Amino acid sequence: MAVKPTDRDPSVRTLIAPGEMTGRTGRWIYRFVLTLTLVGFVLAFLFPLYWMASGALKSSAELARSTPTLLPRSWHPENYGEAWSTLGLDRYFWNTVVLAFGAWAFQLVFAVAAAYALSALRPVLGNVLLGMMLATLMLPVSALLVPTYLTVVDVPLLGVNLINTPFAVWLPACANAFNVFLLKRFFDQIPTELLDSARMDGAGSLRILVSVVLPLSRPVLAVVSIFAIVGVWKDFLWPMLVLPDPARQPITVALNALAADMPVNQLLAGMVMASVPLLVLFLIFQRHIVAGLTAGSLKG
Repeated sequence: MAVKPTDRDPSVRTLIAPGEMTGRTGRWIYRFVLTLTLVGFVLAFLFPLYWMASGALKSSAELARSTPTLLPRSWHPENYGEAWSTLGLDRYFWNTVVLAFGAWAFQLVFAVAAAYALSALRPVLGNVLLGMMLATLMLPVSALLVPTYLTVVDVPLLGVNLINTPFAVWLPACANAFNVFLLKRFFDQIPTELLDSARMDGAGSLRILVSVVLPLSRPVLAVVSIFAIVGVWKDFLWPMLVLPDPARQPITVALNALAADMPVNQLLAGMVMASVPLLVLFLIFQRHIVAGLTAGSLKG
């Protein structure tokens, strides 16, 4: 006997019964709650960005008013130019780019190598190593701050001090268990027939990685790349600790150091300019992010 939509099926566990959803009132309530939820989330995420961008267009006197204004009474787009020229943001932007793309290169090399070794080469105790890596995700960042700093100050076996060098940011960024897990999960889903065919043609493990695995892994590589760049670009505490020299600091640390001596509207303008590259990166590669995270198996 077919179950009607209005009947109560014990196997279906939902907050609202399916029969109530088919009615006119149920559909209206559902659409109303869904719309209200979506609007609330959009406002929660976009309003701080709007407040920052609009505040950068206001005068210092208007920002100091006790009653804030939703729209600028007088527009001052020159605040962006003044913040860029007077604060020397171009140098801090360049420092941020060097740190972000250097960390991206190191993360790709080490994360891909570790994930490929765990997935294709299957070393002894590989699952134990992967479990130990994933266990680090359970630790808060503050718990790892002191041991990581002590390691950077005096690198084991080498005895090198990496403070005030880009390697103080690049090397700790390589230890990203989430990227290793994400890559390994994708590598595990590559059909073994492709790898066996390459071995029969005489290709070694490195040749298989470069010629077979990496070309098929472009979606997940894009996700790892975006995560790596965004993670370093928006980081504040770690660069502040390991890069005390103002000439080497990224824009996030520099804006915090310059905040006491600059007008609020120029500070907001600097924050907007620091946020724009990440927003543009996300808007351009949002499809790659979804495709990389949801990539399940190869077709064909």
